Amino acid sequence: MVYEFKGFIPVVHPSSFVHPQAAVTGNVVIGKDVYIGPGAAIRGDWGGIIIEDGCNVQENCTIHMFPAVTVRLKEGAHIGHGAIIHGATIGKNVLVGMNTVIMDEVEIGDECIIGALAFVKANSKIPNRSLVVGNPAKVIKEVSDDMIAWKTKGTQLYQRLPAELHESLRACEPLRRIPENRPTQESLYQTWKDVKNG
Repeated sequence: MVYEFKGFIPVVHPSSFVHPQAAVTGNVVIGKDVYIGPGAAIRGDWGGIIIEDGCNVQENCTIHMFPAVTVRLKEGAHIGHGAIIHGATIGKNVLVGMNTVIMDEVEIGDECIIGALAFVKANSKIPNRSLVVGNPAKVIKEVSDDMIAWKTKGTQLYQRLPAELHESLRACEPLRRIPENRPTQESLYQTWKDVKNG
């Protein structure tokens, strides 16, 4: 659902997909080919949220801020299931792992990979192409070309997903048995191995 708050109506590009079970509130701008998953809470009530083209914010993520702060997800940012972004800036083509917490005034540089369950403390500045893990989070090495290529291919799947959802997602009643003509997964999707290998 999309909600107006204090005169701010969220702006969502028509190519993007906001799941009906997500909540997008107030001063939010969502660019092209963005996926917002069910259970996501994107609260532009105390400040602004800008989600640039090609980002995805997966299931049960929270994006919020202290008053008068703008959160920015730069182009191609990939926010994994259950992550929390509070008052931070996420660079271009960054991967934020599942259930990671990124706190206020953090700046994540471009093409970083933040490991699952990491806690990035307030005011941290993470250089471009850093691999970051742990609680508290620490830079452990530089992201390799192979790692960023893998990340980029994974994000491309999410950039295609909004159009597929607009085309085929429908509320329905469940079937009571498996039909004989049910499509196979292999007929619909590349395997992850195929995606990784290009």
